[in-house]
Amino acid sequence: MNVLIIDDEIQIRRLLRMALESKGCTVRDADKGQTGLQDAIFHKPDVILLDLGLPDMDGVEVLKRLREWSSVPVLILSVRDQEAVKLAAFEAGADDYVTKPFSTAELMARLAAIQRRQGAHDAASLQFGPLVLDPVHHEAALDERPLKLTPTEYALLAQLVRHAGKVVTLKQLLRAVWGPQAEEQSHYLRVYANHLRKKLEGSALEIKNEPGIGYRLEEK
Repeated sequence: MNVLIIDDEIQIRRLLRMALESKGCTVRDADKGQTGLQDAIFHKPDVILLDLGLPDMDGVEVLKRLREWSSVPVLILSVRDQEAVKLAAFEAGADDYVTKPFSTAELMARLAAIQRRQGAHDAASLQFGPLVLDPVHHEAALDERPLKLTPTEYALLAQLVRHAGKVVTLKQLLRAVWGPQAEEQSHYLRVYANHLRKKLEGSALEIKNEPGIGYRLEEK
């Protein structure tokens, strides 16, 4: 998940960056509303964490300008806990609202919920970096070129893309691709993970193995 943080407090940006990068996210940050809007235009994040108290413009104004052209999920982070402020943020297009101070666990849970909703909304396509999967037609493209995959390879790769940057356990993968009866057949994964590694060679993506735990798709 590519995350853009728009917050003028450097300590908050550092905290968020550490927490998000530890979960496999790619993070950019901005300390002003205008800079954040420019970053959103050029880097197209998957989610934006937006503070309301910015030095050059109010966060709600940033959100309104953003919503003129983008539907990217936005999570508000603010010390303002008045109901009217929260309502204004939601009316401007916020997807969620967390009051400062907040726990890292709460933030990650809120982001996970946003990501699940976004995934359901965008069920017609899966994308991670240069890789795009079409679940409807079971087709794949890597660096804008068709990627030939068997049905099993596609199913495994789709699971890794859905959880890109995170370790997906052996049992999770075996159940999703081969069914509950295959939970102990980890050699299936070794074979097909190696097939996919060969097909991803030369790209910016790689499949990492966490021995005895699972696999993770990540950018190099």
